[in-house]
Amino acid sequence: MTTNIDNTLIQATVTRRDDHTDDIAVFELAAADGSALPVFEAGAHIDVVVGPELIRQYSLSNAPGATSYRLGILNDPDSRGGSRQIHAELKAGAEVQISAPRNHFPLAMDAEHSLLIGGGIGITPMIAMAYALKAAGKSFELHYCSRSQSKAAFLKELEREFGDSLTLHFDDAGEASRIDPKALAAARPGTHLYVCGPSGFMDWVIEQGKGAGLPDSQIHFEYFNAEVDISGEAFEVYAETSDVTVQVGPNESIAAALKAAGVKVQMSCEEGVCGTCICDVSEGTPDHRDHFLTDEEKEDNDQIALCCSRAKSSRLVVDI
Repeated sequence: MTTNIDNTLIQATVTRRDDHTDDIAVFELAAADGSALPVFEAGAHIDVVVGPELIRQYSLSNAPGATSYRLGILNDPDSRGGSRQIHAELKAGAEVQISAPRNHFPLAMDAEHSLLIGGGIGITPMIAMAYALKAAGKSFELHYCSRSQSKAAFLKELEREFGDSLTLHFDDAGEASRIDPKALAAARPGTHLYVCGPSGFMDWVIEQGKGAGLPDSQIHFEYFNAEVDISGEAFEVYAETSDVTVQVGPNESIAAALKAAGVKVQMSCEEGVCGTCICDVSEGTPDHRDHFLTDEEKEDNDQIALCCSRAKSSRLVVDI
């Protein structure tokens, strides 16, 4: 199955900016022409066009059904430029191009209980999920993990809206404040676990969920950044639609090799987390390095993330 990306961009205006902490800004966006923005569901994100060839994904953090989009964006010191530029340039009144919402992180609304865990800025999709679950009268708990209270955004809103369903975990508050995902996941039958945050934190929470006995179908996550290793043996790629053959070098991505040969490759994150560059594979065996495809999709070996994955075979044929 090919991932279909809607490339239609929306001209949006920043209607409000609030700096919640010294490194987290919250932006509210509306359509620049006054029209209604496309509706979204909890877990959805949008692309933000930061500059030429610089697109970043941010989760929508307000309640589904809202007439605006709200983003919480961390000014990440390890950023490749996107968040720094947004913090410097996006003020109230600024215009920016965005995509329609896409949702690779949907809620299972039939779950008996939902365990929402947000680490740092990974709280943003969890807020939208909590609103959706609260509105539907569903059982859930929301856990917000942050280095300290001073580094945590949205606190007043979360405490007001979610009350006893909210638990705060601050690193500087000591061992008593530490989260135990394994115990939480095992505490109630039928629990679905959702996690977003720094990749190391997510890996740990996912492993804890599995250790609690949750099947993969009840563990949900979305990476927005990840370290990728694109190194490996050289191999050949034939871009079937473009009728172009390239050699992919030991430290070169498939996307880079194709672009150098004049093949247009749509990319956004360049870290194997967003799915923009996913395309079909009709021949050969991919060496999957991405965090977007599910384990089941990877086992099918009929799709590949061109920005980071490689080949286990000497040749791949891809539909681009």
